[in-house]
Amino acid sequence: MQKVYTKIESIVGNVVTVRATGVRNGDLALVGDSYANVIKLDKDLVTLQVFSGTQGVSTTDPVRFLGRPMMVSFSDHLLGRIFDGAGVPRDNGPALTENMIPIGGPSVNPSRRIVPNKLIRTGIPMIDVFNTLVESQKLPIFSVSGEPYNQLLSRIAMQAQVDVIVLGGMGLKYDDYLYFRDTLEKSGAMGRTVMFIHTASDPTVECTLVPDMALAVAEQFALAGKRVLVLLTDMTNYADAQKEMAITMEQVPSNRGYPGDLYSCLAARYEKAVDFEGAGSITILGVTTMPGDDVTHPVPDNTGYITEGQYYLKNGHIEPFGSLSRLKQNVNDKTRSDHRALMDGMIRLYSAYKESLEKPMPFYIGKPVIEGNILKFNWDASYDFDAETITYTVELAKDYKFNEIVFRQDNIQIPEAETTVPADGQYFVRIRATNTSGQTQDAFDYYVTDDGKNYGMK
Repeated sequence: MQKVYTKIESIVGNVVTVRATGVRNGDLALVGDSYANVIKLDKDLVTLQVFSGTQGVSTTDPVRFLGRPMMVSFSDHLLGRIFDGAGVPRDNGPALTENMIPIGGPSVNPSRRIVPNKLIRTGIPMIDVFNTLVESQKLPIFSVSGEPYNQLLSRIAMQAQVDVIVLGGMGLKYDDYLYFRDTLEKSGAMGRTVMFIHTASDPTVECTLVPDMALAVAEQFALAGKRVLVLLTDMTNYADAQKEMAITMEQVPSNRGYPGDLYSCLAARYEKAVDFEGAGSITILGVTTMPGDDVTHPVPDNTGYITEGQYYLKNGHIEPFGSLSRLKQNVNDKTRSDHRALMDGMIRLYSAYKESLEKPMPFYIGKPVIEGNILKFNWDASYDFDAETITYTVELAKDYKFNEIVFRQDNIQIPEAETTVPADGQYFVRIRATNTSGQTQDAFDYYVTDDGKNYGMK
């Protein structure tokens, strides 16, 4: 039963208050012709957030409580469509009103979940090989502003081997929205995609509804037997919207001004990831930007306690060190027999490569030259990727283990040195480069013994 009230007690920003009874938190209402959501109850004083703002709203406008929470239509007609955070079409297509379902329901009973054991191929080697995405997993993509995380999500949307993609965009720049739309349309992936898009210019309350809209639809597709991948960007914008609404509701702020129930707000969304026995599944990837690249910021910090690992997007690629899929061991023995060996071997090689970038580059020792009673050494100049200053150390010894050193010179600035000619006999020369950070590199040259190759000497 709809209730209508014609006296608004106050209008502050996008929030109105009215005295009413029999109203529930989260119920939907119409303030004039604009949708609003009940966000606070104080006895008979009801606070509502007006979706489209309160410009033009007067204290005598009617407030009609619809007696139901926010709902969204579900059917196969959703595929290929784009909606805003209130479920209104953005693509100039017809509004969908059949089979309305409530949003923001509870997560699935843990006892009804099955252990994740199926791979989702994304076509991204850093995911598929090193940190495999598993059906019903929930993983954030930690990044900073300016990284191509939306481009990464669009690529995953195009390539992931799933049945349905549900994309939830929160606080997107309009260019980012157009990028998602155009990229998915050109790739042909739009036919299996539903998009709920909130742009930075849209009402704040709609930003808080986007994850619930996306997950409610995803849940229905999963119950129908579909493998659903939900892509959310950016969960930090979602948390900021919750923060703004908490301030409006005069809640006591917590860490850095975020509401005290931030953890619960995030967990209620991420815990929607599930693999239904005898039906489909919901897998969640959510971009979480870290202000100032600070992983201790409340949003990424709370997220890390909820999810089953994380991906770090740095310098345009997924960083293998720090990224983790805690469920990958459930599936990477089913992909191919050498998956784990290949993964471990490539990580070791990549680690050695990263370590080598911190050192001066290797070089070759030239042939020593005798001029009179002077023995001259020369070698190729080393270089450093960080343009650090490099100095050299030259040692001359009677044995290849350099226990009997006859000459040593440190802190050489140029690739040459000299000493007096030693007595006749066999000698070994070793040259080492050191950068400002203290990282060292020996020459490429080596001396072969029964124990193998001894590098850095000639």
